Amino acid sequence: MAAAPTGAPAEEHAAADVLLQLNLGENQELLTEFHAEAVDHLQQIEAALLILDQTPDNPEALNSIFRSFHTIKGNAGFLGLVPMHTLAHEVESLLDLARNRELSLTPAIITEILRSRDALQLLTQQIAVALEKGHLPSTLVPVSHLIRAVKQLAQGNGAALAPAAAPAATPVALPTAPAAPVAEAAPVVPTVTSAAANAIEAQAATKTTAGGQTVRVNTEKLDSLMDVVGELVIVQSQLIESARGICDDGSPMQRNVSQLSRIAKELQHTAMSLRMIPIKPTFQKMERLSRDLARNFGKKVHFQVSGEDTELDRTVVEEIADPMVHMVRNALDHGLELPDVRVAAGKPEQGTVHLSAYHQGSNIVIELQDDGRGIDPDKIFKKAVEKGIVAANAGLTREECYALIFAPGFSTAEKVTAVSGRGVGMDVVKRNIEKLRGKIEITSEVGKGSTFKIKLPLTMAIIDGLVVRVGADKFILPSTSVQMAMRPQKDAITTVHGTGEVLELRGKILPLHRLHRRFGIPADATQPWDGIVVIVEHSGRVSALLVDEMVSKQEVVIKNLGAFMQSLPGVAGGAILGDGNIALILDPASLLQSAA
Repeated sequence: MAAAPTGAPAEEHAAADVLLQLNLGENQELLTEFHAEAVDHLQQIEAALLILDQTPDNPEALNSIFRSFHTIKGNAGFLGLVPMHTLAHEVESLLDLARNRELSLTPAIITEILRSRDALQLLTQQIAVALEKGHLPSTLVPVSHLIRAVKQLAQGNGAALAPAAAPAATPVALPTAPAAPVAEAAPVVPTVTSAAANAIEAQAATKTTAGGQTVRVNTEKLDSLMDVVGELVIVQSQLIESARGICDDGSPMQRNVSQLSRIAKELQHTAMSLRMIPIKPTFQKMERLSRDLARNFGKKVHFQVSGEDTELDRTVVEEIADPMVHMVRNALDHGLELPDVRVAAGKPEQGTVHLSAYHQGSNIVIELQDDGRGIDPDKIFKKAVEKGIVAANAGLTREECYALIFAPGFSTAEKVTAVSGRGVGMDVVKRNIEKLRGKIEITSEVGKGSTFKIKLPLTMAIIDGLVVRVGADKFILPSTSVQMAMRPQKDAITTVHGTGEVLELRGKILPLHRLHRRFGIPADATQPWDGIVVIVEHSGRVSALLVDEMVSKQEVVIKNLGAFMQSLPGVAGGAILGDGNIALILDPASLLQSAA
């Protein structure tokens, strides 16, 4: 049989390298629904491919990928989206061979399917931009090289794949440059920073007895609902105060106000739950990032995840993505050793990285653990002295040495690579986590590995707080930081030279801080035994805080104080109380740190 002309296949594949033709006038609603479905399917494809990378014979994962590509192909064909339809069709044909056991899924095949999935994601992002701005795509996303590579794999000709898979001039998917996977893995959602794109992706799920039905809701509507519910909670608190002054307990007015309080609380929790989304997509991105970086670094990694169904506020999930990219990158680059180094140290050549999420009280904890070389506090201290970050005679604890890795410009890397060594990663981690009112803790053992633990609030909109009074002013302490409140005995208060006032509590000596001195305001209680001492915990340290009176415990809606008071130490925000007055929400960590 005569061979086909060499130019024919290339011309045939190049026919798919065209701009997306979107008839926005007629297909606006259809494209909106297609985009939302495609985002879900692309996420499922990536998750299933990462499973197949570990267990290539997993039939459920294979069938899931096949169904997703089949759906994208069909819908793209109906809408006339030529590049998406053609590429999805070729990948579907390749997967069909694997389903029929005519082809074994190798790492090379999985990598090529991942690249195809990334190209489809770029095309899907173009649709999101077009839906938002009304402009048709002006940038060509080529897919011919991917189609050619997939066909070669389907024919069992993987040897010729390397030059065809990702030519240097191709701006699509994942080129072989090591920086690309990092950029790809950073966002949790497609990188369209617009309300319209987010609106298509956000989901408010309503579970029914018939099954898990979902309704897609614009995120702006959810934010608006949360604001209105917050105002309702404030008015409800004001009504309680008013009713208390004019009505007796048990009166019809009091009963009605109590009923309103119950309904408002239920509505508030429901509105909060609508904003909660699972952290699974973010964890999936980290798993993909780990796979790509491990190949670039020449390391063998077993990436484990647990607790991926844990739900957080949408804002928290979006903000935590970038810090997690830096942490995973650090774990693979600085933490895990090369296979031969691990074997020489008596370890298995395949390193383990475990990413987990779980609830702890009213907080969410995200933990990243590796069994690598660990963090040497002496090495960190020496490097910090070299860079002039600390003085050579500074006596730092192990924990304080660990904290130095978050200093801007600090890096222990011997040389700068495409993904690390410039010292611009971990300071981003700390800054973003603090912006979320969270904190990060590090434990490590040289030669055994490290654990990074991020503690975050479940929601950014509402805080459960203890209202305290100092003089004529009221303040709110987060309930998660408060251990107990008490009126101390006179003999429990002493003054230690060089330290200041301390409180003896159950055999422990706690530093005592007077809140009125911190803010320079008059107080009723000039002596600790005349006031109330609140025991607060911050970053593992326990302190005592002197106030005049403990007023109440209530949930309050956090209000931004604006740029003028944004960076005020000790203050996290403001809230409107039931009497209409404003109270400052305190941040115990920065408050007591600055007081000390």
